[in-house]
Amino acid sequence: MWSGDDIYFMKLALQEAEMAERFDEVPVGAVLVSEGALLGRGYNQPVQLNDPSAHAEILALRSAGAWTKNYRLTGATLYVTLEPCLMCFGALIHARVSRVVFGAADPKVGVSRWLDTLDGAALNHRFDFQGGLLEPECRAQIQAFFKRRR
Repeated sequence: MWSGDDIYFMKLALQEAEMAERFDEVPVGAVLVSEGALLGRGYNQPVQLNDPSAHAEILALRSAGAWTKNYRLTGATLYVTLEPCLMCFGALIHARVSRVVFGAADPKVGVSRWLDTLDGAALNHRFDFQGGLLEPECRAQIQAFFKRRR
């Protein structure tokens, strides 16, 4: 089901998550790719930046938008270590991303809990949404972080 490129880019997202952890942020990382080219990357920084919107996905979108000089990222795939929240899901719709691949599910705030509600919504864009890529590694990284904090 997963291609070699999928695995490669999720490993890059895991490296981004390590950066977040170095700054004592929840270790979530994301990379945005189009046609095999890395357009943007990001890791969680809401504490560092005093910005509740500074999730890995949002920062990867901002990075890619600056690089491409366009807020529309049609054809791009986002790889993120943790299932996106509703805020990030909305940003991905507005950016016209084509595909989102995440590692670990987030049963507390992940968007999956809202997908039934959104299914009938008149959204102006939809994308492929797949989870479970390198799930054990992604989950272990998050769990180890919270275990150390407790």
